Amino acid sequence: MTNSFVAPERWRPWSHPTPRGVDLAFAISLFLLGTAWLVLDWVFGLGMDVWAAQGDQGRIDAAGLAHIRRTQVLLIVVLTAAVLAGINRAWRTVVALVLATLLVSGVLMAAQHQWDTSHTSPECTRYAAHC
Repeated sequence: MTNSFVAPERWRPWSHPTPRGVDLAFAISLFLLGTAWLVLDWVFGLGMDVWAAQGDQGRIDAAGLAHIRRTQVLLIVVLTAAVLAGINRAWRTVVALVLATLLVSGVLMAAQHQWDTSHTSPECTRYAAHC
């Protein structure tokens, strides 16, 4: 009688796709978490700072720049999570995180555009080195 010892397979995250239920749970929860963080930061992070500044333009500008920086950090976190989900072959989570990335990048572009338009000098009517 021979003992046939089967060596256990080494499990690597990219060797098998993530089960559908786990993938959907992570996809939905991460998308909602990213969206909720973005909305709460916009309302409470930026909105309350601007409200607390009570017209002090320096504090309002600092709050706007801090909001832009927090949104950039969120964009990096969401992209990193998307890469990790791709490594784990959780395709639904990757799709949800790419949608969250598009949402965060849209908010970031809007915030930066608002910052740029509010901080240009009024005498600049064309793009030039002094504007």
